[in-house]
Amino acid sequence: MPGVSQRPRASLGRVLDDLGDSLLELLAGDPAHEGEIGGVVIHDPDDEPVHPAGALVLAVGVPAGELPGLVREVGRRGAVGLVVRAPVVLTADLSAAVEDARIALLGLRRGATWAQLTALLRSLLAEGDIGPAEAETLGGLPSGDLFAVANAIGALLDAPVTIEDRSSRVLAFSGRQDEADASRVETVIGRQVPERYARLLTELGVFRELYREHRPVVVDPARLDEDRISKQRVAIAVRAGDEVLGSIWAAMDGEVTPERSAAMRDAASLVALHMLRVRAGADVQRRLRTDLVSSVLEGGAGARDALGRLGLAGRPVVVLALALRHESVDHEPDPGGASSLERAADALAVHLSAAVPASAVAVVGGVAYALVPLPGDGAEPEERAARLAREFCERLGARLPVVVGVGGVAPDVSAIVASREAANRALRVLRDGVAPGTASRSVARLADVYTQSLLLELRDLAAARGERPVGPIARLLDYDERNDSGLAETLDAWLDANGDVRTAAAALFIHPNTLRYRLRRLEQVSGLELSDPEQRFAAMLQLRILAPR
Repeated sequence: MPGVSQRPRASLGRVLDDLGDSLLELLAGDPAHEGEIGGVVIHDPDDEPVHPAGALVLAVGVPAGELPGLVREVGRRGAVGLVVRAPVVLTADLSAAVEDARIALLGLRRGATWAQLTALLRSLLAEGDIGPAEAETLGGLPSGDLFAVANAIGALLDAPVTIEDRSSRVLAFSGRQDEADASRVETVIGRQVPERYARLLTELGVFRELYREHRPVVVDPARLDEDRISKQRVAIAVRAGDEVLGSIWAAMDGEVTPERSAAMRDAASLVALHMLRVRAGADVQRRLRTDLVSSVLEGGAGARDALGRLGLAGRPVVVLALALRHESVDHEPDPGGASSLERAADALAVHLSAAVPASAVAVVGGVAYALVPLPGDGAEPEERAARLAREFCERLGARLPVVVGVGGVAPDVSAIVASREAANRALRVLRDGVAPGTASRSVARLADVYTQSLLLELRDLAAARGERPVGPIARLLDYDERNDSGLAETLDAWLDANGDVRTAAAALFIHPNTLRYRLRRLEQVSGLELSDPEQRFAAMLQLRILAPR
């Protein structure tokens, strides 16, 4: 994707986003500030500090009682933040010092090391350097290159190695895997520990021990009772603070000597840095893509440039707008921290990549938008986009129920705003789900739900004006409130059924004769004449707009 590799500004907020869940937490203060972080400084009380402008200061080993004074001092020197070892008690004096200094007070999470933090911070900040430079390294290996790390660990341990995530997916592997056994070969080929082995390891408590201990865990092949596993496995968890990122698995012969054990512990620390770096880089790409997609959708001065950087300049685009059908689950995080909406957006990006590889997907303002380049004439691109969206919804099924609004074809950047608006209007009807025929629908173009969209907009206008039902409907609603009679619901169902008594009765789970009685009764109470088409239309409008179900 052209231009997406450009690094956003290295601000304190960006660093917190990259490292916050694993290493850092915001204790007090505002992380927003103008300009870039000027550098990382380790506080030393015995030396006269030299702080670059906008420094991030690491308070290594500073007692809690000295923190208020240190906060005020680094604030006077122009620092943007101070990192202390968590947990920290925020006393009134410390809170006041943070407020006076106008900096952010950050906590290094329990279990994380200052060495890890320093390496990651300097690695992240170095991305903004201008000019030719050698490839960034961590521990002497290319940053984020887990295959290089796996080969280095394999050479150190004299054993084939895999690096795996928490779900036992193989992120990288070393050479010499043929020296292991059939099980390891199967794992590497499939890039995933086979389910039967993972289940067996879970039942034997191997994962529980692995994630609890900070030392290597030895798995005797005899315990697994599998013909395809002949070599012992030695594994160690990869941690960043209290978070387990994954694990290293070596298929090795012989005793796990103290030297081998120490080598694996060092390897785990190095792998943690690289895994965090990979994750941070992915987060940066996601945020930059979100910024570019947002700029295109807003249609401002930078829209044309953003469209070019996404590789979509000069191509007709259809906007898709996706949301969770039930708003209450939009932001439920999974164990990895991603919300349901983010997971759906990632799944949509994968789905579209197979059919339209140049598509760009990002979550903007609580909605996942896709810019889908689709050539063609007339309504053909719009219909194809709707078909892709329906296929996607069918794939997700009930596991992650989503709805998708499809915008019109935008031949140029100026028309993308209108396409987004059309997609949003269709999406709102689907999310509302109360209009007849929309509750079970997952995908719609604006033309499919145009009338329902107009009704929703009229409802908004009426609500803004404070409009209330009048005439027969007002009398009917008042009678219902006093007598709990449900006559308005009866009228609503009958109108939805286009006057078919049996259909309306079935919808209300009552006998048709009961429904006929209620219709006569509501005419008497309200003065409404159901035989008059104008009165029926007025009643339907008021029920839909002023008294929605």
